[in-house]
Amino acid sequence: MNFSEAQIKINEIKNNIKKEIVGKDDIIDLLMIGLIADGHILLEDLPGTGKTTLAKTLAVTIDAEFSRIQFTPDLLPSDIVGLNIYNRQTEKFNFIPGPIMTNILLADEINRATPRTQSALLEAMQERQVTVDGESRKLESPFFVIATQNPVETAGTFPLPEAELDRFMMMLSLGAMSVDEEVKMLQRFEKNDPIKELSAVASKEDIIEMRKLLDDIFIHEDLIRYISRIADATRADSGTYMGVSPRGSIALLKASKAKALLEGRDYVLPDDIKALAVHVFAHRIICINRKDKASKEQFLEMLINEIEVPSEEFNVR
Repeated sequence: MNFSEAQIKINEIKNNIKKEIVGKDDIIDLLMIGLIADGHILLEDLPGTGKTTLAKTLAVTIDAEFSRIQFTPDLLPSDIVGLNIYNRQTEKFNFIPGPIMTNILLADEINRATPRTQSALLEAMQERQVTVDGESRKLESPFFVIATQNPVETAGTFPLPEAELDRFMMMLSLGAMSVDEEVKMLQRFEKNDPIKELSAVASKEDIIEMRKLLDDIFIHEDLIRYISRIADATRADSGTYMGVSPRGSIALLKASKAKALLEGRDYVLPDDIKALAVHVFAHRIICINRKDKASKEQFLEMLINEIEVPSEEFNVR
């Protein structure tokens, strides 16, 4: 697959998702960036805004295996990763894989499970493998986690620890629909759910090929330094208790390359970094006087605006 073929395939995927999802073009773009950059996405929004539908539509569109786990307080780690069961006939233990052995995993209401159960995702999200009874098993590529949580209903929930939040490339919100968008959605769903008529327009192998193309996307040394300066500003500012980790800097680098690919370029621009920095960094920082997502985003935008943007010929290798 070359860059022009990737551009065509990406547009086909996005257009297919838009047959189901109305008016969320920016979120679809960010979702594609997370998928191509081999990251994971945390969707925080009110119930009924289309989080689950978005995940299922993506799975159908790229012909990927899909699993959904409803996180609850009584969910156990073995309910996610699987377990070994003794077979009396063969006198051996057989591994029964859990729902995590898939391509696209929807971790629904992830903050309703206990920290012990949430931790079952950490190895899979970072190392693309699970370990059961001392034996590690690789997960099939692509492996993409879309987790959801409700920002309003907090009774009986367990806040995600920083180590888990740091494994999500981006934290996104679908947001409310306009009146026109809601009318279009109601007309679309009046008689049937469009997802029942959707068919795949790409394959898992296409996503893997797109990921390989990221190695050929050029990012100027000044832009790498620009990412580092933004990350360092979050650590050095007196308003933060915890700044962005090196994992966060790597995530922004990969996401910026994926955005360039989405837009048909083989090089990264400063605008790619500026457009993604808040989405990639906001959930990773702890501010002293800013607790909610919106205020963290404002804080980051202020920091980014204070940092000089490099000006070079960024397509010159």
